[in-house]
Order: sequence, then C-alpha cells, then structure tokens
Amino acid sequence: MFEIIPSIWLINGKCVRLKRGDFATEEAISNNPLEIAQEFESIGIKRLHLVDLDGARRGEPKNYHILEAIAGYTNLKIDFTGGISTDGDVIKCFEFGAKTVTIASAAANYPERFSQFILSYGREKINLAADTNPEDHKIKIKGWLKKTEIDLYDHIEFFYERGLKFLKCSDVTRDGVMQGPNFELYADLVKKFPNLNIAASGGVRNIEDFKKLKDIGLGAAVFGRAYYEGMLKLSELEQFISKS
Repeated sequence: MFEIIPSIWLINGKCVRLKRGDFATEEAISNNPLEIAQEFESIGIKRLHLVDLDGARRGEPKNYHILEAIAGYTNLKIDFTGGISTDGDVIKCFEFGAKTVTIASAAANYPERFSQFILSYGREKINLAADTNPEDHKIKIKGWLKKTEIDLYDHIEFFYERGLKFLKCSDVTRDGVMQGPNFELYADLVKKFPNLNIAASGGVRNIEDFKKLKDIGLGAAVFGRAYYEGMLKLSELEQFISKS
C-alpha cells in the first residue's frame, strides 16, 4: 500500500512554508492549521505529518496545542515531529494525540537512546527522519540548520539492524522548490533496505511524481508546498487516493 501524507509546518502556531528548510524564506499560509487538516481529512487522507519547526530549532516540542486541537477535531493519524529528544517528550506527544513520532536530531545525537525508543514504544510508533544533501550524503539536523559528519547509509543501517521499520528521508536541496523528488536516491534506499517502509519527502510537484515514487517501491510520500501553491488540487488528490 502506498500512502500520500500532507505536511503542515508550524511556526508560532501558524502554518508556514519554507524553501530548502531555510527559515529566512518563511511564508505564513494560514493562521488555522486545524482547518487545513480538516480539508485533507475530507477527501480521504488518513495521516498527517505535523512539523513543529519551533521545536526543531529549540530542541523540544512547542506546538502541543496545535497537535491537541487537530487530534481532537479530526480522526487523522498524526505523525508529530520537531525537537523530540527525551522519553518525556515522546510520552507527551502521545498524550496530546500523536499516533506516531518522527525523530531526527535525537537519533543522530543519541543513537542508543533512539534505539531504546524503538524497543520501548514499538517500531510502529517510532519513525526515523534521515535528511541529507546528496552532494555528500551527510545527515542534517535541528530543522536542517546543522550539518553532521554522519553518513546517511551508515545512519540508517545502524537503526535498521535494531528493528527500525519506518523511515522518512528528505533531500534537503529539493524541499519546497518544485524540482521533483530525488528518484535516484529513493531507488537506492529501497534496494539497500528492502524491509523498510520508506517515505519520500521533498520535491513532489504532481500526481505523476506520486506514481513514480510508488513504482519505485516506497511506502509513502510526504507533500506540502505543491498543494499550498495550487499545483496539487484536492480533487486530484482525492481521485488518486480512491484508485490507490
């Protein structure tokens, strides 16, 4: 099964969009993230990727109130991300309504702790985000503000051997610039990690991109800017979902 997952990026409780994760390019889309989430739910979307950019920058989640509102007023399965680092953070996310959490920085900084999260909460609930620039395949963290010296493939392999099931991978050079996903990167990941459920993130422009990602063997694709700029219509998304 291939799933399309809309993303809502939050700064100060507002839905925003960025280019290549650059906070200087921030544009406010809406003051009402709940309304946007309800629009997605109305066409048959089942899952939402909710990104707390304030949390990513500060190292601890901040927009719990938005998570709680969307969880309370929709039936969407919310995947929450942004600054989740400790057991307390994980527990709090679940308490406020997240069904899954996606973790990037803490997995890079504290790999044994992240491995323990997989054991403690289950591989269905703990997702890894591995975001990279394909020029060097080094992991980027803290809302892509910080580059590490960790190799993408080594990073994934470490957790793959420890039971990881769900991976979200972004080519940070493609995010928000409408140049298409990095199909070559995702094909390579599917080949190297055949038992991972991999979600592509960054660059999706249209339904054809979804189809190609599905054909490559990915489990999901996360989209955002293409919808907010009108390149993807709700009617198109609804039709694609009904055929998937």
